[in-house]
Amino acid sequence: MTPSTFTEEQINMFRRLLNTQRRKLLGEVGKTVDQMGEEAQEFADPGDRAAWESDSSRDLRIRDRERKLVDKIDEALGRIDDGTFGECEECGEMISVGRLRARPVTTLCIDCKAEQEDAEAKPNYRN
Repeated sequence: MTPSTFTEEQINMFRRLLNTQRRKLLGEVGKTVDQMGEEAQEFADPGDRAAWESDSSRDLRIRDRERKLVDKIDEALGRIDDGTFGECEECGEMISVGRLRARPVTTLCIDCKAEQEDAEAKPNYRN
């Protein structure tokens, strides 16, 4: 299977899926920033202030992960545009449509991803 074997309908479906996910993520980022601005205030109780800071820190970490996902979405859209969407960057084989539906930003087929995870799980005994 080569990238050109995706039907136009499949390519459009992936493009819509990615764009919808991108819009949703960007909308959440805006909400978080607005909420943090509204919630920032003086706290009489230091415990309340600490809880707010902890929650804010957690929210910012989540938003940073989402920002990184937006970057991956943009890269996937670029691969759609240049005709390499769905091609495993490791072995060159096509990634299954089912895997792409589940995770359209993926760049590895299931076999290469499994190998990568196995390699990461093995302890490194180099001295």
